[in-house]
Amino acid sequence: MPHAVITPQDARLMAKIIDRPDFERWAARARTTGGCSQPVFLTGTVEHVHTGTGELLHTYSTDSEPDGALPVACKTRRASRCAACAELYRADTYQLIRAGLAGGKGVPETVAAHPAAFVTLTAPSFGAVHARRVRNAGRVERCHPRRNAAPCPHGVVASCGARHNDDDSRLGEPLCPDCYDYAGSVLFNAMAPELWRRFTLALRRYLAKAAGLTHNEFRENLAVSFAKVAEYQRRGVVHFHAVIRFDGPDGPATSPPGWATLGLLDDAVRHAADAVSVTTPGTPAMPARSLAWGSQVDVRAITSSGALTQQAVAGYIAKYATKAAECVGTLDRRLDHADDLAKLPVTPHARRLISECLTLGALDEFADLRLVQWAHMLGFRGHFSTKSRQYSTTLGALRQARIDFVREQFPGWQPPHGQDPDLISAIGEWRFHSQGLTRGEALVTAALTGRPLPPPPAPTNGSSA
Repeated sequence: MPHAVITPQDARLMAKIIDRPDFERWAARARTTGGCSQPVFLTGTVEHVHTGTGELLHTYSTDSEPDGALPVACKTRRASRCAACAELYRADTYQLIRAGLAGGKGVPETVAAHPAAFVTLTAPSFGAVHARRVRNAGRVERCHPRRNAAPCPHGVVASCGARHNDDDSRLGEPLCPDCYDYAGSVLFNAMAPELWRRFTLALRRYLAKAAGLTHNEFRENLAVSFAKVAEYQRRGVVHFHAVIRFDGPDGPATSPPGWATLGLLDDAVRHAADAVSVTTPGTPAMPARSLAWGSQVDVRAITSSGALTQQAVAGYIAKYATKAAECVGTLDRRLDHADDLAKLPVTPHARRLISECLTLGALDEFADLRLVQWAHMLGFRGHFSTKSRQYSTTLGALRQARIDFVREQFPGWQPPHGQDPDLISAIGEWRFHSQGLTRGEALVTAALTGRPLPPPPAPTNGSSA
């Protein structure tokens, strides 16, 4: 791959870093951040003070650090921004999801016997797009093979006989962009979180009615736990993958009643997906419209061994927790006032979706949807991964366990013998210094931590590749 090649210029930059007199300390810090490619550098001090006597026992200052600043990992979840930090987020999400299916991390292993399903809720169609259609035995079928198809009002024949490869740039692009419902697409993204909320409410109502229970009786017998992740389809709309699990009234530590079966869960999901909708704001030029889930609703049982295992589901959800809209050809940052939409490095389809966000977002009726602020996300402003309170452990608990482990391995400064640690306070004062690494620093950091080499910098005007 081109990005894995180290040029002579790169080698000189790396040699300059390695020749530093404080390289050992510099390298130790790079390992401490886990190979983060966009670390935040801080300057400041930490003073350990005895609260009883006011005695200053110890002082740390970043003046003693290489370049006078301390690097802290950026901790982003987005693989497009920092592969190292995103990998840590992916691993934590995997453990969180798996614990809710197989136990561990404070969740009893008996939870593995609770009925659980992997559910996919998709968006409706907003127009024909190029698609890769794989059928039985892995056969790839033609995209849209329509014989004698009449041209649309824009003179485009909505037909495509290609068998698209997985990396075909046309995937997700409308067969006729002028026929595609761009307004519907961005409004669905903007209102998808509310549609999911209504889905969860309708799901519980169906279950209570099926069991012949009132609302309070239902809560005393059954708890519905879930964890979900949003994924962008190639056409630029989100769909949701979710783990939905039945528990007893006190969560995963208690068993659900016998009537709470996988069959009932399947029926409840399909009913709720078909029953709910959201209504968009209306304008004089564009009446309000109703948006609902697409017709493709998938419900599959999760088992310890079989077609869909607990590990497979956890891995699938964790993988998409590190991705966002940039996977469909848009930006991984917010638009700036200085951005020229026509010159942004995005696909034509993404450009029109962004343009639609900006157009609708300028209208008072759509102000609450914040389409302008979330134009780079094609209208979606919800959390990418969420879970119910009792599903499993939390990302915060996993991170705290990792912090505690590191502190045990590297305790740092310790109070003098005989001093009560509870009477010693650490008073810190920190200031932002900078963020990111130079090309040479990024290459050496990747080599030290085993991370992929960063891509070469984009050529500037007047320079060759």
